[in-house]
Amino acid sequence: MSWLDRPASDTQISHRARLWLYGLGALVLAFLAIPTLIVIPMSFSQSQYLEFPPREWSLRWYEAYFSSSSWMAATATSFKAGFCTALLATPLGTLAAYGLHASRLRFAGLAILALLTPTIVPVILVGIALFYAYVQLKMVNSFLGIVLAHTMLAVPIVMMIVGSALKSFDLDQERVARSLGATRTQAFLQVTAPQIGFALVTSAVLSFLTSFDEVVVALFVSGGDNATLTRMMFLALRDQIDPTIAAISTIMIVMTSLLLAVSQFVGKRDV
Repeated sequence: MSWLDRPASDTQISHRARLWLYGLGALVLAFLAIPTLIVIPMSFSQSQYLEFPPREWSLRWYEAYFSSSSWMAATATSFKAGFCTALLATPLGTLAAYGLHASRLRFAGLAILALLTPTIVPVILVGIALFYAYVQLKMVNSFLGIVLAHTMLAVPIVMMIVGSALKSFDLDQERVARSLGATRTQAFLQVTAPQIGFALVTSAVLSFLTSFDEVVVALFVSGGDNATLTRMMFLALRDQIDPTIAAISTIMIVMTSLLLAVSQFVGKRDV
């Protein structure tokens, strides 16, 4: 119990005095996490309907998922789209954040606002606009269309993360490297990028997850042989209550948690 009387911060406030804050934080976390975690036991139910708690335990819905060619094809499409989105959005968002941070443009604020538009405009409107644009370009239900749409949604996230990291970075280090003969590209890659590596890794992971978890835009621009996993999940819930959705959701929860945990581990190791 001596831990309760130890200082919780430099202000010398003890953990005992902060018990109410810890309790409040635990309640908030429970409110956010429990509805999601309820899906996990439901995925192990033997019943052909979603039920909680399960009366009988089984792996039948995981078997149904992995044995379905349509689910596997949609999963492969989502993974490929997420990977390609991360490859495109991370450098594009990084370049945008770096350019706006290093420049002295008078209208930099307007440029930032324009780049953040996909996160400000309701995503349903983005999906409708992309659909009409893709109809003209004959890109509806194409893999390239999915990747470009998801990249548009992921670039603002990358820009915000990398932009925040650059605010704590001293650009004088890069200027010194350039004064010693390095080009701007060499100075960025050898001086700046290693010091904001955690932000770059986090941006890539979140870009992948943005694409992998996105459903609204996918409903408009994906389909056929290029249907994404989230699109198929939405349609499955619309047409019938299929417990396979609970199994897929559990896998997505575990995968997302592992990716975020790995990114945090890599970041702490590099700090």
